[in-house]
Parts: sequence; structure tokens; C-alpha cells
Amino acid sequence: MANEAKKERILVLNLGSTSSKIAVYDDTEEVFKETIRHTQEEMAQFSDILDQFSFRNEKVRNALESNGIGVNTLTAVCSRGGNIIACPHGAIGIDQEMIDYLTRPEDTAKHASLLGSMIAFDLHKEFGIPACIYDAIGTDEMQPIARVTGLPEIPRFTVGHTLNTRAMAIKCAEEVLKKPFNECTFIVAHLGGGSSIRLYHKGVNIDCVNDDEGNFSPERGGGCSGKELVKLCFKEFSEGAGEKTVMKKIHGNGGLKAHLGTTDAIEVEKRIEAGDKYAKVVYDAMAYRVAKDIGTLSVPVAGKVDRIILTGGIAYSKYLTSQIAEKVDWIAPVEMMPGEYEMEALAGGALRVLRGEEELQDFAEIKASAVDRIRICEGVEPYTVPEK
Repeated sequence: MANEAKKERILVLNLGSTSSKIAVYDDTEEVFKETIRHTQEEMAQFSDILDQFSFRNEKVRNALESNGIGVNTLTAVCSRGGNIIACPHGAIGIDQEMIDYLTRPEDTAKHASLLGSMIAFDLHKEFGIPACIYDAIGTDEMQPIARVTGLPEIPRFTVGHTLNTRAMAIKCAEEVLKKPFNECTFIVAHLGGGSSIRLYHKGVNIDCVNDDEGNFSPERGGGCSGKELVKLCFKEFSEGAGEKTVMKKIHGNGGLKAHLGTTDAIEVEKRIEAGDKYAKVVYDAMAYRVAKDIGTLSVPVAGKVDRIILTGGIAYSKYLTSQIAEKVDWIAPVEMMPGEYEMEALAGGALRVLRGEEELQDFAEIKASAVDRIRICEGVEPYTVPEK
């Protein structure tokens, strides 16, 4: 009898602002999964995201060791990326050039997920195993017409939750519609600490609403008047605040946290049940803004949408999702797919690369070709409104 093919042991890393999610898969079989929670007191000792590297790296390695998984048994590691340059979806190898880009000083809105890339690269250097990111935060396939704004200096771009939104769209295509992903049109709303709403058409994310231009979330300020934002920035600067402080105000301390002092949606719902009228107005407004943005993204495809998908951690809230659904189900049926399937998506992407089913893209080549964010869409045909 021939020996069975050796299984790939893949470590998956998905680091957020207050948690480190890790998992190990033998091919597609999950053998270990843990979410390491980090307290506010632990995080308070670090003034910058990059200062957390040694702390997070040690936490990950200790968790593996305590569960009997030796780091020397790993054959690959795949991480959620960081604020990478505009790139196509899929797998990109982690190398020193990528790490240098992710940790550049001029990036004032660094995302904790870049620490996963740093940990993965550390393992790559120590053991020589392949390390990659998959469906990175910087995945940007927006069609050119959607990028243009009234200020040439500020084009629109896609950033955020490609990993989970694309995974959910593929899952819905295969399991609900029984059709290939590239034959469907979806609007996918990822609702978490941050949010983004994506329009997928024929396998391509042709437009989106980022959480700095539309709906607000538990910790993001969302879109607001440009004039008033300029005034606020000048006011903050005049009072001695720097760019990082102002950025944190809208990207970390905005949304529910700014209004209600918490990012915990469950706590907000308890306040509403207790009769807190202001909490209800703010929370209802969050649902209202999400619904408006879903409606906005139905316009580019003339309302020809197969499904609207609500996903992410806050999609578990029936209070919130019912309000969204009742406002948008005239566009298309709404699928509730709460939670995040990012770990499975990362492991699956890495496994396809190891099996030779997907190409491992080179960061240097992507960086060299991405002269600007519009270049990434060359070869993508714009959507054409069907005849009535």
C-alpha cells in the first residue's frame, strides 16, 4: 500500500487590536485554535503598534507550546497582512521588503495585523518555511471610474476586510446559489470593530464603501462633512495635537466609543434595553448608515444583485441586522453569515499555494507595478448596465 501523502501543517495568524487569533491546520483539518485576549492594561504599556512585536510573538509561541504543537513541525505560516500597497487578491510571499513597507514610519494608521506578518517572517527566517499573507487588507480591484473624486489628490481606494468578505461571497455562491463565484454579484457588509461594504461582480471587487467614508462602527468615525473635518483638524493642531492623535480620534476612538464610551455592541444593547435613549439613537444610526451604503453599492450594477450578505462579529446581533435587512431586502435577499471565517480562508489559501493550485505572488513585483492605485485595475472590464 502506498504511503499517504504527508499533510501540510499550516499556522494561521490573525492579529487584531485587542486579540491574537491563531490556529493550526493539517491540510484543511483544524487541529488547534485559540483567541488570545489582551487586556487594556497589557496594551497600555505600548505607545506604538510596533512596540508590541516581542510581546505578541511570545504569546503566540507560548500558546503553541502549551498545546503540544512544536514550531519546528510547521510547514507553512499564513497571516492576515497589514496596510500593504494596493495588490490583487490571493497569496503574497512575506519578505524583508514587505516588512519594511508595513513598518514604514510615515504610515500613521498602522493596523495590528501587520504584527502577524512580522511573526510569520520571524518563523520563516528561523525554520525556512514558506510565509505569506492572503487576501490582504490592501487588496484593491476597484474599477477606475469608482476611484475618481472631486479632488485629484484624494482618489478613492479599497482597504479592509477582503479576506472575510470574499470568503463569504465564495461560500454563498457555492452553497446557496450553487453557481461559480465569478458568475455572481454580491454586496457583502463586514460589521466588526471596523467595517467595510464590498461589491463583488464576476469575481472582482469593483467598488466598496470603506469605514472612513461611509458608515461608522464601534471604533471608526465613518464619513462626515469634509469642511467640518478640516475645521476639526485645525482646531486639534492649534491645541497641540499631532497627526497621530487626530488620526486616532477617527480611527480607533470614533463611532460607538466616541458617543457611548464603549466598543462593546452587547453592552450598548443592554443600555438600550434599560431605556438609554441616546444609546438607541446612536446604535440605530449605525444600522441606518450601513443600509444606506448597501443601497449606494447597488447603483453601479443597476440593482442586479444576487445576494446581500451580512457578516462579521456584529452580524450576530439580531437587533442590528433586522434593521438593516428591512431597509435593503427590496434590492436582493439578505443572507446572514455572522462571524469571521478568516482563519479557514487563510489556511485554505496557503494550502492551495503549497499544492501548486495558486501562485505565490512576489511583493517586489507588485510594488514595482503599482505606480498608482488605478494601475491595479488594468485588464478589468468595467460593469455595463444591462438592457431593460
